[in-house]
Amino acid sequence: MNTNTLKKEDAVATDLAAQQPLLAIRDLRKQFTRANGHLVTAVDDITLSIAPGEFIVLLGPSGCGKTTLLRCIGGLETASEGTITINGRAMFSAELGTDVPTRRRGISMVFQSYALWPNMTVFENIAFPLKSRRRGMSKSEIREAVEEITRVVGISDLHTQYPHHISGGQQQRVALARALVDGNALVLFDEPLSNVDAKVRRDLRIELAALQAKLGFAAVYVTHDQEDAMELADRIVVLEGGRIAQVGAPQEIYENPVSSYVAGFVGSSNSMSGTVREVTSTEVVLDSTMGLIKARPNPGLVAGQEVEVMFRPQHVRIHQERPSSTNAWPMLLRKIMHSGTHAEILLTHEHEIYQARADADFEAVLDSDVWVTVEQRHVFGFPKRAVPA
Repeated sequence: MNTNTLKKEDAVATDLAAQQPLLAIRDLRKQFTRANGHLVTAVDDITLSIAPGEFIVLLGPSGCGKTTLLRCIGGLETASEGTITINGRAMFSAELGTDVPTRRRGISMVFQSYALWPNMTVFENIAFPLKSRRRGMSKSEIREAVEEITRVVGISDLHTQYPHHISGGQQQRVALARALVDGNALVLFDEPLSNVDAKVRRDLRIELAALQAKLGFAAVYVTHDQEDAMELADRIVVLEGGRIAQVGAPQEIYENPVSSYVAGFVGSSNSMSGTVREVTSTEVVLDSTMGLIKARPNPGLVAGQEVEVMFRPQHVRIHQERPSSTNAWPMLLRKIMHSGTHAEILLTHEHEIYQARADADFEAVLDSDVWVTVEQRHVFGFPKRAVPA
């Protein structure tokens, strides 16, 4: 075999490795039986692939299945059906009876509760996975690895401290350092920022994003916090009732939600009821309590269908005089809340509350009559969701 042939085979092997997902989940289902005998499906037919170095956020409210899915990936829960592979190796297969223990899956985890050993120093907590999983490492090698990761995370001065002597934000950095010191290609995060205040949470989000970009590990991150998802994710996986409602880049999901559930959970939305009057290739015409509304195209709607009309607060424009444009509605301006970077405005129409977002210097007379407009391209019409019995 000549040198050129070898080079071609190496190139093909490299391309295949690049195309192979780091984590592949296929047809995964997890069911529980409650004490009353009722069968609950927490994860329902999930199929998802994650590339090396990709940051995936599992987003949804409590009970949507996001934590159960994460625990199945980590081997802390045993799925009922489907397969999970990491780096091409089967970690779980219901059909084959494969269920590799957590410690042998080549992953790291960061928990909501930090899960630090209270009787160990910061150094000892971070060194623990190296001592327990890599028995061949010398003390000097372990020290070098811990010193490097604490320098990267910014806690080099805490080596001799115990967890109860440091702040919540510092404890979270210790937990993160412990997860990263092993150098694993996949890190699982279970709502890791939920126990810190807003300022620390924001700082830790920035630090985590920078660390992930620098070190290149793939992440599966569970949260119900929209800001975590929007700022950290390469792709967001929105879960509803154990199933995937939508997958996509943060801005794609924000600007093009596929349902009222997604639109309502990813970002703030105003909502009202409506009925479809006409559907064309360029618009949907709706009847509502506001009068005639023109919405962006939605070929899934039909005339006469009950819908939920939704639009984002930042797309609402406020006018003192009645504008000549379509989608113009009278409202009462109730309150202006200044947040520094912008102003949140509360408006009412027939006792229903709506929100608008304006520049920080926005001023207007409270309890005054105003007109609001929303461009057609920013108005969604979604099939009305069935109310659970």
